[in-house]
Amino acid sequence: MTTIAIIPAGGKGLRSGLATPKQYLKVYGKPIIVYTLQIFQKNKLVDRIIISAKPEYFNLLIGIIKKHRLSKVTLIVEGGNTRQDSVYNAVQLSGAEAKDLLVVHDAARALLPDVVLTSAIETAKKKGNALVCIKAKDTLIKGNKTIDEYLNRDEVYYVQTPQIFKYNELQSALSKARKENFVGTDESMLIKRIGKKVNLVEGSVFNFKITTKADVELFRKLAKYSN
Repeated sequence: MTTIAIIPAGGKGLRSGLATPKQYLKVYGKPIIVYTLQIFQKNKLVDRIIISAKPEYFNLLIGIIKKHRLSKVTLIVEGGNTRQDSVYNAVQLSGAEAKDLLVVHDAARALLPDVVLTSAIETAKKKGNALVCIKAKDTLIKGNKTIDEYLNRDEVYYVQTPQIFKYNELQSALSKARKENFVGTDESMLIKRIGKKVNLVEGSVFNFKITTKADVELFRKLAKYSN
């Protein structure tokens, strides 16, 4: 069984308000995507890495891979109009076999703890898939300008990545969604649509997605201690 990481990096990062897509923003001399890729490079359970990106960033990525000795990156594919399209392209060109594990992880989640990644891969190997998430801690409400109702936080989770699935199941889920013009918010939603149960794995507050300028600043402060 081969374990292949897929890193969708085709987003424009418009919500960050930056001129450069956030995954290519340099922090302490290193693009954010390098922090992410190094996590998978160092993990002993990951065999290969595939990046999906806009073609105009291919040369930049090739340079990054060489400079930082990211030997596990074996393929860069063209990203699509949506994250789902980018993952689809990577899956189609992955060369994976039916039971191989595909580990999909956001390029902008650059502080994924190795222990979380390892736990998720081991869970997927045993149970067939794994979804990293964290349990809600705060009081949760539903409403618009005023409170309609309170939600039971014991049954609510914040979904993160990585999300890990067998190649044949993820390929089937992506193809079904493509045929039906359905766009999900993540891969686990597509897997549920083909009738599969998804196993939850505990994530980490450090595994946040860098989306806004405030997130970039938080990452900058935390990355100072991770170098």
